[in-house]
Amino acid sequence: MQRFFKLASPDGTKQNGLARIPRHLAAFVVLLAALSLTGWGAFELVMTRLTPLPLAAAAEVSVTVLDRNDRLLRAFTTKQGRWRLPVSHTDVDPRYLAMLLAFEDRRFWQHGGVDVLALGRAALQLISNGRIISGASTLTMQTARLLDQRHDRTLTGKLAQILRAVQLERQLSKKQILDLYLRLAPFGGNIEGIRAASLAYFGKEPARLSVAQTALLVALPQSPEARRPDRHAQNARHARDRVLARAVSAAVIKPAEAERGRAEVVPNRRQLFPMLAPHLAEAEVEEHPDRTNHRLTIERSRQAVLQTLLTERTELMGERLSAALLAVDHTTGEIIVHVGSPGYLSGDRFGAIDMTAAVRSPGSTLKPIVYGLSFERGLAHPETLIEDRPARFGAYRPENFDDTYRGTVTIREALGASLNVPAVRVLDQLGPDLFIGRLRRAGVKPMLPVAAKPSLAVALGGLGLTLRDLASLYASLAQGGRYVSLVHRKGAAAQKVRSGEIAQDAGRKLLSPVAAWYITDILKDAPAPENARKGRIAYKTGTSYGHRDAFAVGYDGRYTVAVWVGRPDGASTPGLIGRTAAAPMLFDAFARLAAKRTPLSNPPPGTMRVSGSELPPNLKRFGRITSASQRPGGFQKNPLLIAFPPDRSELELIEGAGHDVLPLKAEGGALPLTWLVDGRPIPSEPHRRQTLWQPGGPGFTQLSVVDAEGRVDRVTVRLRQ
Repeated sequence: MQRFFKLASPDGTKQNGLARIPRHLAAFVVLLAALSLTGWGAFELVMTRLTPLPLAAAAEVSVTVLDRNDRLLRAFTTKQGRWRLPVSHTDVDPRYLAMLLAFEDRRFWQHGGVDVLALGRAALQLISNGRIISGASTLTMQTARLLDQRHDRTLTGKLAQILRAVQLERQLSKKQILDLYLRLAPFGGNIEGIRAASLAYFGKEPARLSVAQTALLVALPQSPEARRPDRHAQNARHARDRVLARAVSAAVIKPAEAERGRAEVVPNRRQLFPMLAPHLAEAEVEEHPDRTNHRLTIERSRQAVLQTLLTERTELMGERLSAALLAVDHTTGEIIVHVGSPGYLSGDRFGAIDMTAAVRSPGSTLKPIVYGLSFERGLAHPETLIEDRPARFGAYRPENFDDTYRGTVTIREALGASLNVPAVRVLDQLGPDLFIGRLRRAGVKPMLPVAAKPSLAVALGGLGLTLRDLASLYASLAQGGRYVSLVHRKGAAAQKVRSGEIAQDAGRKLLSPVAAWYITDILKDAPAPENARKGRIAYKTGTSYGHRDAFAVGYDGRYTVAVWVGRPDGASTPGLIGRTAAAPMLFDAFARLAAKRTPLSNPPPGTMRVSGSELPPNLKRFGRITSASQRPGGFQKNPLLIAFPPDRSELELIEGAGHDVLPLKAEGGALPLTWLVDGRPIPSEPHRRQTLWQPGGPGFTQLSVVDAEGRVDRVTVRLRQ
């Protein structure tokens, strides 16, 4: 409790006894009389003109980053190095407010800034005892002192507080004054405000405090440095107990509650402020330095759980190994968990580096996209046979991870076992440029060496992607091949819908729905790590060259999770592979995201769920069917060609029979003919070389025709309306 005034002689020396009392009382009485005669309004007018309320400085608060439910993820100190978090009386436990007013200012809601009754009581006690027994400072006066940052206890200082208090009451409401006090009250060191104090000493928000915690926070501002629990625990305990006693006498709490409160241990150290999703929070603040409050799509409780998971797992792996994780709700594209490193403050693990944004080689995680393109273009089916044998593609000779070969396998088996040679065979047929172009079309930015052209090595991770890129690609797979743009700012997804951007994205795709489902159907059967159930998520692992990076990316019907493990400095780690390092984290992350898995999607229309023997001839074995110009043997008699539409042409849809239709014409080849659009057969007259096709809408489309001998020709067209 601040003293009302201090006794001092004109030369500054202290005096005892009653000698000085009449003079001070006389001065005070004269002041009250003047205020009564002239009115508080005159003083308030003078104060407003000469010294307006310094509310701008008081408005400065710590920058805060909140989760999707407005819970604190991270806070930053003010420019002065103070922890001063935004807070309102509605954010505080009602018992704290009741105890605060009972201890500090019982008539807060009634007086006009100065409690005349308290002043009179203090004066009488001074006269009777010759010394100050109790003060008369109101919460409004204390707030005035905090605003002006004046701490002198002289008569002049007190008079200034009184005038400023009156000014506060004239310009602000009682609730606004209370909010100012809750924000500015000192709690020791660089802690200001009830919210910062509650987090610093108890590690929780002030909405739900225990009785003992409430009493301690009421007591601290009266003498914050002398009562700091982390330095002077005994003083803090005594001050807390006095508040508890006052609360009992004021009927705020019951005696039994006070007794339990006195038995509670006083904290002896300060706790760290929340540091959840620290990399994302820091990036958001740097991107928008003008904002003091940032809201992300992160879900706080899940973020805390998975952040702890990565920390615990990496501590068991090695001193310099790090990890990163992203969890995405792929139905909206919102990032709900972002772990850039297992320890933001860890120097050995380079914790300050956000590894979700680091460009790394993705290893085998891109093989599903390669095979998906072959499904989309009618080159293959999951049950298509393909050769896993030593092969050379010009100067490039890929090898399997285990240096063994399995001979003839299905593409399902090749992808499930992550065989390298079959993936390169497929990409050789597709072309690396097509593959890279599709990645870019799906919203990611693959990095290639300077001036280098895409090569067949990209199928095995011969390019650079971020973990965020991988999460976006697999989120697109989970959404039936539809492009999924990841967002981390709350409201960004809804804003995209309102702006029409989401409609623009609808035309962008990674794969066709059928091709995406084929990939999902294969990946859901991938062998799961020990103690994990397979078939509940579709996932793929990857290991970069030299065992520098280990990946695991997977999804269920709602969430996509991407995990990276490795060293941020890019050093090799012998034995580091995706299946043993990253996959267990992936499955544990899914187990902690939700109690139940959301089922994977059902097969879309046009899906061929057949055995290899039931496939059309052109899909039974990969590599038997090539374009007419590429078939072995040189010149082909009566070659099969698509005469209309020409390759790479742009066509306007025409009206026919009440619908937009496009004529398809073939030349040569052996009847019957089979027409395919984006790898899916369409109704046609097999013994005619001309048919009509009804497009689904504008965009790029691949048309294929297969004859009775397995020859095929393809064209790509762009349709316009």
